[in-house]
Amino acid sequence: MNLNATLFAQIVVFFILAWFTLKFVWPPIMKALDERAVKISEGLAAAERGQQSLDLAAKRSAETIGAGKEKAAEMVLQADKRAQQIIEEAREQARLDAERTMTDARAEIDLDIARAKDDLRERLADLVIAGAEKILLREIDAKAHAALLEAIKKDL
Repeated sequence: MNLNATLFAQIVVFFILAWFTLKFVWPPIMKALDERAVKISEGLAAAERGQQSLDLAAKRSAETIGAGKEKAAEMVLQADKRAQQIIEEAREQARLDAERTMTDARAEIDLDIARAKDDLRERLADLVIAGAEKILLREIDAKAHAALLEAIKKDL
């Protein structure tokens, strides 16, 4: 065999293999690589959109938490004000109840005092009459002066 013929045959086979590879093998490989590159770029774009959505959600949640904290603080403040108002109302009601109780107690005391005075007057009248009767029994007839004694009793 001749070295030139072998070399020429190898060159021809190389070009046929190169042509076959470029015609049938290379396009599907390039198509697969292009599709993969598109998928990777779409995945990166989706990851970027996801990151932006995450950042936006974090901002919104921070705003919502801040608004919630403000609302909670406002509610606590309103609750404190209402508690103070209830305490003041309770104090005022207790003061009014105490005044009413004292007024009722004073009225009852005055009534008891009046009753006690009446009882004392009655006892005093009885004692005075008894003493007067003893004195009068010795000096005068009780039957004759009974009307006088009753008038004295009523005056006392």
